[in-house]
Amino acid sequence: MKRGSKSWVMMGAAVVALTGAGGYLVGHDALAAPVNPAPTRPPVSVAPSSFADLVQKVAPAVVSIDIVGKAKPVSLQGQSPFGDQGPLGPELRRFFNVPQGQGNGQDQDQDQSQGEPLRAAGSGFFISADGYILTNNHVVENADEITVTTKGDQKLKAKLIGRDAATDLAVVKVEGSHFPYVSFEDRAKPRVGDWVIAVGNPFGLGGTATAGIVSALARKNVSDSNYVDYMQIDAPINRGNSGGPTFDVDGRVVGVNTAIFSPSGGSVGIGFDIPADVAARVSKQLIDHGKIIRGYIGAQIQDVTADIADSIGLKEHKGALVAEVTGDGPAEKAGLKAGDVVLDVDGHAVDGASDLSRQVALVSPGQTIHLKIRRDGKTESLSLTSGTRPSEEQLADNSGPANAGPGERMLGMRLEPDSSGGLKVDGVSANSDAGAKGLRAGDVIRKAGDRQLASVADLSGAVDAAKKAGRKDVLLLIGRNGRQLFVPLHVDGARG
Repeated sequence: MKRGSKSWVMMGAAVVALTGAGGYLVGHDALAAPVNPAPTRPPVSVAPSSFADLVQKVAPAVVSIDIVGKAKPVSLQGQSPFGDQGPLGPELRRFFNVPQGQGNGQDQDQDQSQGEPLRAAGSGFFISADGYILTNNHVVENADEITVTTKGDQKLKAKLIGRDAATDLAVVKVEGSHFPYVSFEDRAKPRVGDWVIAVGNPFGLGGTATAGIVSALARKNVSDSNYVDYMQIDAPINRGNSGGPTFDVDGRVVGVNTAIFSPSGGSVGIGFDIPADVAARVSKQLIDHGKIIRGYIGAQIQDVTADIADSIGLKEHKGALVAEVTGDGPAEKAGLKAGDVVLDVDGHAVDGASDLSRQVALVSPGQTIHLKIRRDGKTESLSLTSGTRPSEEQLADNSGPANAGPGERMLGMRLEPDSSGGLKVDGVSANSDAGAKGLRAGDVIRKAGDRQLASVADLSGAVDAAKKAGRKDVLLLIGRNGRQLFVPLHVDGARG
């Protein structure tokens, strides 16, 4: 990573433990049963004089994790919600705390020495008295051996129970009983400005506590996961904190440390947690089934932006726009088409693409899903049978784009007919709307508005039709890397 460049950093190997309904854990002599009293303290309006009592009670549940893994870990792309192709681009990184002698703590994608196994350390916490531990998926996804170290320096071998790349969570287990643990608590609903305490294993320095506040909630632009809206905190977290818990001032788990934004790899006060409600649901499924089973309709979707809404005549930019349907999938069998806007799922309004993904994921495979869609300016109803969502690795298995030759210019792009149909993009002007919206050489424009494209004249006709309809944008269906997406482009100054 270049010095001074901005980086999104996943905080490294970690494991987590949780207690019952969200109070302080007690300890071994009480069979590690959590105490969950309703909070009796008044709201804290000033900084507490000390967090010592809280840390003393919850710290025994937090563990360090050491892993020995593959010499050449799998690429981030397609393996984690923080992949290279996410909304934040290639600057989104994950880091392990790499011990001395194994490099200088570079990101996990970087190759290790030939034949030398990866060794790394992180954080975690017990979620049950019988040894289940929650951690980040990116901590253990490449691990061949997992060793847990407790606060009392007891070293225990752990086995992987299950992991979920889509939420970056995993559960491991050690043999034994009466482990101190902490719990997720439904009543623990953090607010922006609330105090939080993170406990973990930064840089291999186990049992480290840091304090700060909740900086923001429901961050949607941190990763390309559709299942997590992240909690932002300013409690310092660093490499090795991944998978460790964040507590509120009542000792309840409110999040799992996952990533930071950093220019150098160290904390600058911008950290991201997976919220406790997500972690609770996922950990329960991983313990019960060893994997996450989600509903699936087989459609690539995207948000309806203001530009897209204008280009298709929608008054509000809500719903999820279908960019592509999977061949022989539930959506295609039910008649869902590219260009449809999903407005409602089983009577629940759809705010955007992530909202639709979550709602579909909660449906059990085999159940019927009732959709309300907008198609060609009309509202229609459609029913389909939910499938089972493939793994993230299977969904990420795409082919690359073809090369393109020179051609005619329009909408800030150089275009020529593509042998498979549509118009191939050979070049994009940097100061054009196409350039600003990420179009690039190798993209193939399949449709413009409701028109299939075979020539630049077809595109010109679609632009003219959009202008006559009083629209500022024309909606293009783009093929890229074996997938499709919609991009609205301004029609003003369309030629050249």
